[in-house]
Amino acid sequence: MLRRTGAGSSTRMGEASDEDLMARVAQGDAAAFRVLTARYAVRAVALARRFLGNSADAEDIVQDAFLRVWRAAPRWQPTAAFGTWFYRIVVNLCLNHRRRRDFAPLDDAAEIADPAPDALAGLARGAEDRALARAIAELPERQRAAVLLTYWEGLSNARTAEILDASVSGVETLLVRARRALRARLGPQLGEE
Repeated sequence: MLRRTGAGSSTRMGEASDEDLMARVAQGDAAAFRVLTARYAVRAVALARRFLGNSADAEDIVQDAFLRVWRAAPRWQPTAAFGTWFYRIVVNLCLNHRRRRDFAPLDDAAEIADPAPDALAGLARGAEDRALARAIAELPERQRAAVLLTYWEGLSNARTAEILDASVSGVETLLVRARRALRARLGPQLGEE
């Protein structure tokens, strides 16, 4: 079981605080990085596995998190405990992983029988949904993100702007352009001109 050691300077790296170790990692000290990795790897993998439903990808996510720690070490400021910061990285990577998996192309999904009495209408609706998903996937990246965050995630334009590091009017412009592009692409299929 991993244990977090107390803060305070020590000559032995195994007893150094996480913050002291990060200061050493910022200077390129690989041995200090190995100590941090040993402290957090097991628990981080367990967290990622629980988050992802015992996914085999948990180890890759934790490895990516440690890579991000190594790269960010020179800029790291101890405004929060290292563990808090590190676990936030792990959780964000897990969220990203789940989102990628959740947004697999609809064509890859198996067809589910429609329990509604009008099966033909259900098939037509399924075709429209697939066409919409393909059209959204072909939007420029920022437009696609704005559409997904606003319409599928139900976030406000202000929250979407915060996530995309844009202004609210910038998000509104992205949404207008995305709707125009979707209308142009899907209009003929929907009987619109």
